[in-house]
Amino acid sequence: MKNIQRFIEQTVLKPQTTDADIDNLVQEAKKFGFVGICVPPFWVKKAKREIGEADIQVVTVVGFPLGYNMTETKVFETEQAIKNGADEIDVVWSTTSFKAGMNWPKIELAKLASLCHEHERILKVILETAYLSDEEIIEACKICADAGVDYVKTSTGFAPEGAQIHHIKLMRENLPSNVGIKASGGIKSYAQAVAMIEAGADRIGTSSGVQIVEEAGKN
Repeated sequence: MKNIQRFIEQTVLKPQTTDADIDNLVQEAKKFGFVGICVPPFWVKKAKREIGEADIQVVTVVGFPLGYNMTETKVFETEQAIKNGADEIDVVWSTTSFKAGMNWPKIELAKLASLCHEHERILKVILETAYLSDEEIIEACKICADAGVDYVKTSTGFAPEGAQIHHIKLMRENLPSNVGIKASGGIKSYAQAVAMIEAGADRIGTSSGVQIVEEAGKN
């Protein structure tokens, strides 16, 4: 597959991330032409500074990794991330209020989408598909689309399983064409990445972007 690097958000979200990891991440993104890098909120300002004028999106996470924070907290986190230079926000939605049958997820996501779009930023929503049935994934996609989000994302990488082809296909079938899909969690090979893209993914979140691009060169 041509230009697979333009699908990849090279990611470092481990708890023990250091400044050296961020430097390395930026260097890799510049060298391999990744579309973006995903970093912890603490490192957004540094990542933005190191990227400089390069065409690389700075992505960070909100409500990560469990999503059961108060909406006000997520709004504040999003505001801070945007102030620090984030181009895209990956928020973990409120699985807890969704499972409780409340309308809260749509209200929360609409607020965050409005905030991001006001600042011309992208909002991605992490559903954590490992915790949802197929029926719940379909319902979640409808909620996200109605709330005006830009992308729906499979996983944090911290749950029992990550992206599944079946879930990507299900999401693509149940999202309007203007809402993208980010596959993330456990994607470590070129074959996996291509399979996700063929199933409907527009972005690949991975910490194995370099290996994937290098494997692509051999295919």
